[in-house]
Amino acid sequence: MGATSPVDPAHWPAGLPRSLDYPDVPVGTILAGAARRWGDRTAFHYAGQDLSYTELAAQAARFAHGLRARGVGHGDVVALHLPNILQFPIAYYGTLLAGATFSPCNPLLPPDDLAFQLDDCGAVAVVTLDFVAAPLAQVLERTKVRTVIVAPLLGGPVDLAGLCEGAFAECGVDFAAVGEGQPDDFPQVDIDPGVDLAHIAYTGGTTGRSKGVMITHRKVVTNTLHYACWNGGSVPARDEEGGLVLDQVGSEEEYPVRLGTGTIVNVAPWFHAMGTIGYLNVPVLQGATVVAHPRLDVPAFLADMEKFRATTLGGAPALFSALMADPSFESRDLSAVRVISSGAAPLAVEMLGRLQDKFPDAVVVEAYGLSEVTMGATANPSHRSGERKLGTVGVPVFDTQVKVVPADAERVDDATPGLPAGQEGEVCIKGPQVMVGYLNRPEETAAVLGEDGWLRTGDIGIIDEDGYLSIVDRKKDMLIYNGYNVYPRELEEILFTHPAVTGAAVVGRPDPQAGELPTAFVVSSGGVTEDELMAYVNEKVVPYKKLRGVVFVDEIPVSAAGKVLKRELRDRL
Repeated sequence: MGATSPVDPAHWPAGLPRSLDYPDVPVGTILAGAARRWGDRTAFHYAGQDLSYTELAAQAARFAHGLRARGVGHGDVVALHLPNILQFPIAYYGTLLAGATFSPCNPLLPPDDLAFQLDDCGAVAVVTLDFVAAPLAQVLERTKVRTVIVAPLLGGPVDLAGLCEGAFAECGVDFAAVGEGQPDDFPQVDIDPGVDLAHIAYTGGTTGRSKGVMITHRKVVTNTLHYACWNGGSVPARDEEGGLVLDQVGSEEEYPVRLGTGTIVNVAPWFHAMGTIGYLNVPVLQGATVVAHPRLDVPAFLADMEKFRATTLGGAPALFSALMADPSFESRDLSAVRVISSGAAPLAVEMLGRLQDKFPDAVVVEAYGLSEVTMGATANPSHRSGERKLGTVGVPVFDTQVKVVPADAERVDDATPGLPAGQEGEVCIKGPQVMVGYLNRPEETAAVLGEDGWLRTGDIGIIDEDGYLSIVDRKKDMLIYNGYNVYPRELEEILFTHPAVTGAAVVGRPDPQAGELPTAFVVSSGGVTEDELMAYVNEKVVPYKKLRGVVFVDEIPVSAAGKVLKRELRDRL
């Protein structure tokens, strides 16, 4: 049971069909339709600057022409090594309009990880920020990159000759110069939405090496429509010139945030799947205004929510914990909020209660996804009269099937029956948003993607009698810290390089605010302290992957087969 969505109207968006009609168009049509429909409305606001829909389209078009003038186009990969600043949406849409493929890079990646990712995807161009360009300068010679586009943090032209001791003097170009003198209209590029890759997004792997998830234009458009329609009571449409737009068929009573009126204060990074789809493409399609924050400064975030009368609050539970812990939270006028969207980790009952007390006019919607399904696969109903089950991540979205199978099942295909309601098993997903596969990794692709298109997620879940999915465990021992995926194997491998470490296993210590704190159980030969070991590991990883504790033990518990008993370690915490 649970292979398909339920039929009870309380479990499905009010007024919407069971299946959507997906126009077979490239991602650029999202921007084209939005620019014509929303015009001078602010699309993005950052640090006192407004970027209207009209200007976003024009600057993205100029950027696309500028890329093509520099020999970057169809089949090439452009990496965006940027935080949430105005240049990101310009470069994102500009890259796709040029016919190139977008590959997001966390700007805090250590040099070795950055070099691997750039080389693995074959990026020929990188868009970076002068403030975070140093790691890129260190690894440039280890990549195929021939063009580095540098955005300035403080405005004005970038000193390319002086930046990073001249590392970009020959290959660098100022961001503003890329589109200078270029046309405002979109370039004519032949894009096959079902074949051409829009995204190569990297996700952590249990071996400690990231894998490039290949996502076509069609899949980006499809998953954007899934959540834009689901959350707003809409169906896809086309404008007179072929641009992608929405027709909001749901009533204002059920969906109070109307198209072209929403405002979101966003800190979810656009270089992650949730950010790229949920907090960039979906708002653009819905005509919302996104107030961008590159990092979480809680007082500033709350001040902007109040100032801009935010209608939507979205992110991971850790964001809500941080906001509610601020002394000014209770006194802020946040009465405009109508939708709260939570993902990446389960929402605690206590936190849900506090959110509902603070936002009595808002619905709280939990959802579930992963990079391998573009962004998402399930969500709780978002219409006001819908049933949202606490502790679940909702039901499958349009045209998506979810079933749980025995975790040790040898294969999963259409003929594989789902387990009965209430029984734990591995969560498997089939739908138009499921990835093409992992870049240059056919064996790893085959291990998770069956012949009939069923993706084995590695997550353990339960589907109830109404079709609502709950995630109860992680087959691959992944843990989540502040909404970010942390893969223990990567930290364990670093630990094992320390001469005093003879055994190690990393698990998550439950934490009401962060979700899980990466904690290492270590067998040591002596001569090293907890602080020294954490410093040794943490200098080699991005901040969200840092160890938050070390427990010295005499031995690491293992099963008869030699596998580490991580559940036992979690129980000790």
